[in-house]
Amino acid sequence: MKNFQGKSVLVCGGATGIGAATVRRLAEHGARVGIGDLNHSGALELAAELVAGGADVVAWHYDQASEVSINALVEQAAQHFDGLHGLFANVANLGVIMQDADVLQNSAQIWDDTLRVNVVGTALLIKAALPHMLAASSGAIVLTSSDAHAVGEPERPAYAASKAAVNSLCRHIASKWGTQGIRCNVVSPGFVLTEQLDANMPQEMKDWMLKGARSTRHGAAEDIAGAVAFLFSDDGEWVNGQVWRVNGGVSFGL
Repeated sequence: MKNFQGKSVLVCGGATGIGAATVRRLAEHGARVGIGDLNHSGALELAAELVAGGADVVAWHYDQASEVSINALVEQAAQHFDGLHGLFANVANLGVIMQDADVLQNSAQIWDDTLRVNVVGTALLIKAALPHMLAASSGAIVLTSSDAHAVGEPERPAYAASKAAVNSLCRHIASKWGTQGIRCNVVSPGFVLTEQLDANMPQEMKDWMLKGARSTRHGAAEDIAGAVAFLFSDDGEWVNGQVWRVNGGVSFGL
């Protein structure tokens, strides 16, 4: 993919899973990468591994539920890299997702905890990073959504609503600042079989999940990382305001 050399990208939620795979992919292409994560030890470990291989990767601790922490992270990254070319907002509050039942059962706290991180935190990340990109008249933002925004599940309404909001944020950014050199897109992953899921999920459940796909295998974190890297690259410079379903063909449409 074209022209990652010298570009700096901040990956939020980059210590594990899709975020970590994206950090690796961007570093392989020559980008300078900042990792922001609540899991600071995991972020530091990944950064150290990649630095030992010759990459330019730095890790910082931050909490997406805190505006002060978000602002501090973005300022650290912008100062360290002398600017910011890209932001991957890949954070969601998954600690509350098992309590996210339905509209009758959900407490206000479940809604608050979900939206505070998934929506408000994402908006504040963009708010902090966008001025650095506008100053350079160029920048790319990628957000992580989920097919839950569209499939209409009988549970997880707070999570689904938060991801629909992420999609709307993307289109707002593209519409407002696209003519000033800013691109904003969304990746909407399907079921991604991470190492942890692979080790702990029964084979019959894996087989059942695969039946719903139009693919020969489950998704991997690297599949999402490849799509994200393309959206950050010069090859993806004419893609703006889009929600890309990277899901093995499980679902179609907007």
